[in-house]
Amino acid sequence: MSKSTRDILFTVIALILVALPFVQRHLQKQSAPVPTNLAAVEPSPMGNQVLGADIGKRMKTSGCVTYGKLPDSLCTPGDIFPEVTASQVCVPGYSKNVRSVPESEKNDVYAEYGITTHTTGEYEVDHLVSLELGGSNDVANLWPEAAEPRPGFHEKDLVENYLHLLVCSGSMTLLQAQNMIATDWQKVVLPAR
Repeated sequence: MSKSTRDILFTVIALILVALPFVQRHLQKQSAPVPTNLAAVEPSPMGNQVLGADIGKRMKTSGCVTYGKLPDSLCTPGDIFPEVTASQVCVPGYSKNVRSVPESEKNDVYAEYGITTHTTGEYEVDHLVSLELGGSNDVANLWPEAAEPRPGFHEKDLVENYLHLLVCSGSMTLLQAQNMIATDWQKVVLPAR
């Protein structure tokens, strides 16, 4: 075994060992286990969805509102690239290579949510299911997420990175991470710094 292969293997094992207690603690705090057959799960009473049969199917395209830090699930149900695998999203540069949201689409998203003016850095047209977790660039997966009050889009970025780490270390499936980010990213417990 070459030194570089041994170093990579050591790094992967170390990441798994570091992440495992956090994943176990997080899963113990969940009120219900993450389902494995998400297509059979009904939306929650709050309108938040899990990835399933309705992913990518928008019920409205105007009059969208945010619910706290979550998008309107009728406008932004989330969407994924269904054929993307964990090994693909774990390739460095994957997100950069698939990112494709033109300004015209961002403007449409702002309009759907009734945002007519904003300052630079006030909002980010964000992917509900992040690209690094196999989310798509479809408008069904986009919404204007505010930076303030916190937690805002900067904090959601940390959650996305953490879930990506868990997927790439093998501690969590890609489908589990997609479900967690799509239903309520604020419930993901990040490790203490």
